[in-house]
Amino acid sequence: MLKKTFSLALLVITLVSCNLKGTSKITDQDMKSVEAEKALIGKFPKIELDKIEHDFGTINEGDIVETVFIVKNTGDSDLIIADAKGSCGCTVPEPPKEPIAPGQSAPIKVSFNSSGKPGQQNKTVTLTTNTESGNETFNIKADVTPKTGKEVPVTQ
Repeated sequence: MLKKTFSLALLVITLVSCNLKGTSKITDQDMKSVEAEKALIGKFPKIELDKIEHDFGTINEGDIVETVFIVKNTGDSDLIIADAKGSCGCTVPEPPKEPIAPGQSAPIKVSFNSSGKPGQQNKTVTLTTNTESGNETFNIKADVTPKTGKEVPVTQ
């Protein structure tokens, strides 16, 4: 928000200071540009997820499971998901590559590879976006039954 306010102030200063003779006035077109900039301030996309957590339940070690999160843009401008990362390499999100228009929805597929991950698992997916906060998170979890002959590590 501060950046946009600063940009607006810089635009006005530039328009005034670029007057070389000191006799010209700011034109109606200049004011329309300033008004357009003001109108954009505070108009961010907003993310609404159909769920913030998915529980795969009990799965077997070595299973690769998938789910889909639906992201809806409830804001005032196009939503851009610049990046999506899982909290470890076993969690792989696939976000949409195209911007999501206001009022529109898109799926984010998330896969979890349980190989070498016995026991209770809780993973986070972080989206880097153009929302006001800049990032959004959601979670997956699973209880992974270890392969026969393996002990489940006890975490504290």
